[in-house]
Amino acid sequence: MESMPYTTVYPAQGATRLVTLVLHGGREIGPGPTSAWQPAVLRMLPFAWAVRNAGARRGVEVWRVRYRVRGWNGPAASPVADVEQVLEQVRLAHGIDVPVVMVGHSMGARTALRAAGHPNVRGVAALAPWLPKGEPVEQLRNRRLLLAHGTDDRTTSPRATHHYAGRAREVTRDVEVVDVPGENHALVRDPGYWHELSAEFVLSFLPGSPSGR
Repeated sequence: MESMPYTTVYPAQGATRLVTLVLHGGREIGPGPTSAWQPAVLRMLPFAWAVRNAGARRGVEVWRVRYRVRGWNGPAASPVADVEQVLEQVRLAHGIDVPVVMVGHSMGARTALRAAGHPNVRGVAALAPWLPKGEPVEQLRNRRLLLAHGTDDRTTSPRATHHYAGRAREVTRDVEVVDVPGENHALVRDPGYWHELSAEFVLSFLPGSPSGR
């Protein structure tokens, strides 16, 4: 039997109105399995908690995903298949009408953007995204994007994020880019800022919110 990506679900209180997938980073090459204790995985715990704490009473359910293997692994794009599988699980659980917003860091941001063509997905918050030249954007049509990058990031490129945003605007007009002065790739100089930024973006998709769709 094929293994499944590991998910931790923080349920909404009452009816689920929105689902958030929280996606961790990884390595360029890494065929070995992930573990719950890897720093990239642990980094996203407070993001999941922040969205849960802000949104559970308003119908937001959070799915924290752990990929089967650590790396992107070239053309295999290993975490993308995992996230697409989880998105189908969400669809089976809640139907086509419940929107999904994804929050990803680094490789997780790249994964979220790649998987954004799924019909349930409405938006992506890409934090310090890893965006090599030539990343596709067609799957982002009519999605809402938040791309946030620290100016002192030496692991992934803020300049590449701006370039990607320009290309994304060819298929969707709703692209916001946030430059975070002095922040590095780990997002630890002002973690509360990142948690709040992500939670506010997610909640903006709820019906009745100022930016809700």
